[in-house]
Amino acid sequence: MTTYEAIILERHDSVAVVRLNRPDKHNAISRQMSADLVACLDSLEGDDGVRIIVLTGAGDKAFCAGADMVQAALEAGDKDWSRDWAAQAAVRLARVRKPLIGAINGYAYGGGAVFALQCDLRICSDDAQFRFVGAVYGLVVGASRLPSLVGPAMAKELIFTARTVDAEEALRIGLANHVLPRAELEPYVMKMATQIAEHSLPALIASKEVIDIASGFREAAKREYEHNAELRQSEEHLSRFRAAAERVVRPD
Repeated sequence: MTTYEAIILERHDSVAVVRLNRPDKHNAISRQMSADLVACLDSLEGDDGVRIIVLTGAGDKAFCAGADMVQAALEAGDKDWSRDWAAQAAVRLARVRKPLIGAINGYAYGGGAVFALQCDLRICSDDAQFRFVGAVYGLVVGASRLPSLVGPAMAKELIFTARTVDAEEALRIGLANHVLPRAELEPYVMKMATQIAEHSLPALIASKEVIDIASGFREAAKREYEHNAELRQSEEHLSRFRAAAERVVRPD
């Protein structure tokens, strides 16, 4: 089995578990993590023995804290949008054809919340939290996916305010499928994944494609990407992002 630097890949028969593995950084998305995740998903999609993929975070606090602010700040203003490695990983997750379950074990902020949105199902620990912080940094984050889950008005509220959504609210508004105590999360997810893996993979892939088409977010995702390509070059975004990165490096 291939080993990676910033993720852990586990195989349980036909279920693949991918763990974001930077627990000391709250599983923040680094360039290496993005490259590892894209390569891993490419491999899993081409492996006929894998029928379902589970995405979760290593450690006991965070699913994913979003982009690594320090590393990203060093590249802020880069004219080559294709080098936005956090976005590349999110796009690759969105293109996974096989069923993808997110085991959201802790907080999922910014890019981490987008990772969670790209999953077909979100099973959450009772201490999970979501926060869509794009507007804080002058970007569009999660706007293409969120309305199909929680409705347009609630999506606007969460994105406009960038407030934190706890697990109980996430379940109530449709952002989470189920919420469980932390100790019960992984056994529950693995039981569900095993059940799904018993079914016809071609039918599962086709069903996912049809549901995604019915949800109508693909054109919106293209516009979100285009908007960010422009917003990322703005002085407002650069100043907001650098200020946030400085707070990470020199917290009060």
